[in-house]
Amino acid sequence: MLSETNLQELLGYQTDHQVLSVYLNTNPTEGSSDAYKLNLRSMLKNINLSSDVLAVENYFSREFDWTGRSVAVFSCASDDFFRAYSLAIPIRNQVIVSDRPHVKPLASLLDYYGGYGVVLVDKQGARLFSFHLGELKEQEGILGENVRHTKHGGASAKPGVRGGISGQTHYEEEVEGRNIRDVAEFAARFFSENNVRRVLIGGTEENIALLRNQLPKSWQSLIVGTFPMSMTASKVEVLDRTMKIGKEAEYRKEEQLLKKLVTGAAKERGGVLNLDETLGAVHDGRVQELVIQDGYRASGYRCQGCGYITAQELPTCQFCGSKFEQIPDAVEMAVYRVMKGGGEVEVLQYEHKVDGFENIGALLRY
Repeated sequence: MLSETNLQELLGYQTDHQVLSVYLNTNPTEGSSDAYKLNLRSMLKNINLSSDVLAVENYFSREFDWTGRSVAVFSCASDDFFRAYSLAIPIRNQVIVSDRPHVKPLASLLDYYGGYGVVLVDKQGARLFSFHLGELKEQEGILGENVRHTKHGGASAKPGVRGGISGQTHYEEEVEGRNIRDVAEFAARFFSENNVRRVLIGGTEENIALLRNQLPKSWQSLIVGTFPMSMTASKVEVLDRTMKIGKEAEYRKEEQLLKKLVTGAAKERGGVLNLDETLGAVHDGRVQELVIQDGYRASGYRCQGCGYITAQELPTCQFCGSKFEQIPDAVEMAVYRVMKGGGEVEVLQYEHKVDGFENIGALLRY
């Protein structure tokens, strides 16, 4: 499974040779392995990197098990570099030859489908899941002390008498409270260990509220949705609900982000819009979060001296005086530089009607 560590390795990879990046849709519900092999051969037929093409074809013929819905492959045979990642999410077919791995599609997937933690909770314990790139894995569970309920009219029906309703109710509340606190502590540790960036909680309204209140505020702020669900729900039920809630939460987050970006840009403080201003902020290292519409590409120009990228054709670089070379996708270079510099990349999956934003912009550090 692709992780942030894998992405950082690809971002850090440097070479003096060309890198072949291949994204192939292998969704078994849409075609057979033979059909996808034909697609691959068609995609690679005009690629003049014979050793890399052979390495990719050998991987699909001998190693790939065809269990995922798509796969990303990166090859630089001159450096003996080869990486392949099977993905549980369908992805658009692409072949890119460049001086570095083409990572923009992976950045989009990790942003949209990465880093979810899911908790099903009741008064006795919890089940915890991680949801990452379309795969839901039940990781751990916790079971607290059994909550014993006494029927009314037991040993003593008089409220307040030892062993009666009041005493039993107090006991039950203590046990439930301990269990919820243990679940909250266990869940917080689970979230931290699994690099969770979004939290979903399932259960009754009461149990969800109890857990929310017991979680540290840092984790409370990452709760993006809650839903009613039994502790005995199947993984399929949990996955379906997680995907639905996740999509709704992502749409709201994108909408809020765009409004913040446009407001900041209008006040000339904290945000920039349009390609050229965004590329300038990337060059200056001021980008805190790059925002791009999914699928957006734009050609540009890169300085052969200092690497400055611009959307405008200029005779010489204003920073070092060197000449420019045209590049097919300035947006890809922006994504690469922001992520390598520790910034965030938000790839918008939905179309939003927010006046002032067209395809690209950035929130700034200063």
